[in-house]
Amino acid sequence: MKRVPRISENEWEIMRVIWSRGACSANQLIDALRHRDRSWHPKTAKTYLTRLVNKRALEFRKDGRAYVYSALVTEQQCVDAASESFLERVFGGSLRPMLAHFVEHKKLSASEIRELKQLLEEEE
Repeated sequence: MKRVPRISENEWEIMRVIWSRGACSANQLIDALRHRDRSWHPKTAKTYLTRLVNKRALEFRKDGRAYVYSALVTEQQCVDAASESFLERVFGGSLRPMLAHFVEHKKLSASEIRELKQLLEEEE
């Protein structure tokens, strides 16, 4: 199985743009980031792009003077890896205490409770 890199919070923002748009140039990516949050600086975004390439989460190709970036990992692969890492780090890899924690500390709607019950019944 392919090793999925650990991605920081800011790197998630960059990856979300690429996952939603597909391959895009650095300038297109920066425009999309700044549309969401004006505080993104182009140099910062380019630093994160370089990190993501080094982590093998992204690849790039030169298109004229532009660098076009595309994902090497899917969003689902990253979600799975982050979930496993969180579960292992915080709850020792055990689902029961994690579920108990969220049920006890978060207000669940009736529909969310029904969905959880349905998921658990499907797993039996």
